[in-house]
Amino acid sequence: MIRALLIGCLLLLSACASQPPLPATTPRLPLPLQLHVQRLADGQTQDWLLVVQREGAALRWSMMDPLGIPQARQKLVDGQWQADGLLPPNPQARELFAALLFALTSADEVGALYPSAQARDLTRTLPGHWQIVYQSSEVFSVNIAGQPLSYRITPLGAAR
Repeated sequence: MIRALLIGCLLLLSACASQPPLPATTPRLPLPLQLHVQRLADGQTQDWLLVVQREGAALRWSMMDPLGIPQARQKLVDGQWQADGLLPPNPQARELFAALLFALTSADEVGALYPSAQARDLTRTLPGHWQIVYQSSEVFSVNIAGQPLSYRITPLGAAR
């Protein structure tokens, strides 16, 4: 019994340690946002629609496939992710949402909210986590550190 409890505690601690970084306060974002997310991995692409909106003190992140089937829903409340609805946990979506929060943070705020962030030309990096490569303020790519995985982000309805 004690062994099972110890293993459970270790699993819980490891889950907490793997949470993507979030700023202490929520940055100012031009909400609501409707984004086209294109996931690129292993020569395969997937397309999703992401809606980010303010709901009281929270930011609600809702991601759907092209048919409108929900893929992930999360609320960012007081610097913590909370499940929104009955969808199973989706750590890859939380990682994406945290990376997008970093990417969408204005240049004026990024230094204060992400002290270890590095910016150069059209690239912003949070070492060990993400690299953001901007084509413009609204069109950019998110590269996940240590993974052959990237996302292309465009405003909904924009030319690819």
